[in-house]
Amino acid sequence: MKGSPKILIISECFYPEEFKINDIAFEWVKKGYDVDVLTLIPTYPIGRVFPGYKNKFFLKESINGVNIYRLHAVLGYTESKLKKLLKYVNFMIIGSFAAIFIGRKYQHIFGFNLGALSDMLPAVLIRKIYKKPLTLWVQDLWPDSIYAYGFKKTKLLSLLLNKFVKFIFYNVDNIALSSKGFESSLLNYVRTDKIFHYFPNWADNLNDSLKPVKLSNKQKVHFTFAGNVGKVQNLENIINAFSSLPQPYLEKSQLNIVGDGSNLRFLKSISSGDIPIVFHGNIQRDRMASYYKASHFLIISLINKPIFSLTVPAKLQTYIAAKKPILSIINGETSQIVKDNKLGLCTGPDDIISITELFKKSIDMTSEEKKLFLNNNNNLLNDLYSKKRIIDGLLELVVEL
Repeated sequence: MKGSPKILIISECFYPEEFKINDIAFEWVKKGYDVDVLTLIPTYPIGRVFPGYKNKFFLKESINGVNIYRLHAVLGYTESKLKKLLKYVNFMIIGSFAAIFIGRKYQHIFGFNLGALSDMLPAVLIRKIYKKPLTLWVQDLWPDSIYAYGFKKTKLLSLLLNKFVKFIFYNVDNIALSSKGFESSLLNYVRTDKIFHYFPNWADNLNDSLKPVKLSNKQKVHFTFAGNVGKVQNLENIINAFSSLPQPYLEKSQLNIVGDGSNLRFLKSISSGDIPIVFHGNIQRDRMASYYKASHFLIISLINKPIFSLTVPAKLQTYIAAKKPILSIINGETSQIVKDNKLGLCTGPDDIISITELFKKSIDMTSEEKKLFLNNNNNLLNDLYSKKRIIDGLLELVVEL
C-alpha cells in the first residue's frame, strides 16, 4: 500500500515469544502497512535468552516483513522479586531512549500493554515529544496487578503508582480494552471525555489436522491446564483439590499441566508420585491442538484477587476454539462468560472442597452432557472472538487518528 503511514508497535514481548501482538504486526504488514516493533531480546516465560539470540544492548532484525528493534533484557526474573522489578524498569528506561531516537519517523504508535504499564512510557514520550497519535491495547490493570503479584501496598507506593498511571492514560488518544471489567477501574485515570473500545483477545487458530497426543497409557478422563505456570494461576489449589479425589476417581482421571513458569518447581514438589499429575513442560503453540484434542476438560484459573475478577485471560478464547468443556476456577467476568454461554462448570478459586467436587462432577459427566456445553462455541468464534474482526478493528482505531 504505497504511501501508507508507518506504524510503530511498542511491546515488551514479540515473536518468537507467543503473544497476540505477533499476529497483529504480521497481518498489518500483509495489508500493506509499514510496521516496526520496539521490544526486548526474547526471554519470556523462562527468564533466559531464547536459542539463537544473544542479550545484546541493541539488535535489529526483520521477520515476515516487520522490522524489529530489540533491546537488552533483564534475566532471572522468574526467581527474584528484585529482578522482576528491574524487568519493569528496564524497558521503561532503555525503551524510552530508543523511542526518542527512532520515534520521529512514525505516523502512528500502537502500544501492546501486556503487563507492566511502565512499558508504555516509551510510547507516551513519542506522543508528547513528536505529537504522534497513540493507541493502547490494555491487557492488564495497573496499579491493581502490582499488589496482586505480591508487592506491598504502602501510601508512598500507592501515591507514586496512581500518579504514574494517570500520566500514562491522560496521554493516550485511544484506549482498547481486552476485558470490559477494566473500564470501571480505569475511569479514575482517564480524561472525562475518553471512550473505551472493547477488543477482547481472539482464539488461536488451532491445527485441526494434528492427531491427539497420548497423554496416558490407560483410558482416562483428562483435565488439562495450559499456559504460564506462575503463582497467580492458582495451580497449588487445583493440585491439592485433584489430589483429594477418592481413589476410584483418581484411577479414572489425570491432571495435565502444560507450560513453564516461576512456580513450576514448587508445584512439582507438592505433587505426590501416587497421584496422576503429569507436567508436560513448555509446548509450542502450533502443537497445542494435539493436547487439547486429547483432553476432556480444559482448566482456566486465577487466584482470588479483585483484579482477576475483572480479567479475562487470553486462553479462554483458545479453549473455546478447542471445543472442549471449560472448568472455570476463577471469580468474576471469566466465570460469567462461561456461565452465560454454557461453556462449562464454574467454582471459586479458594474452596478446595468445591474444586474437588467440580472434578468429581466432571468425571461422572456423560458424553451427551459434555456436548451441551459446546453449542455456543462457533457463534462466539465467528463474532465476538473473531480474529479478523479484532485485528481489523484495532487497525481502524490506530489509523483513524
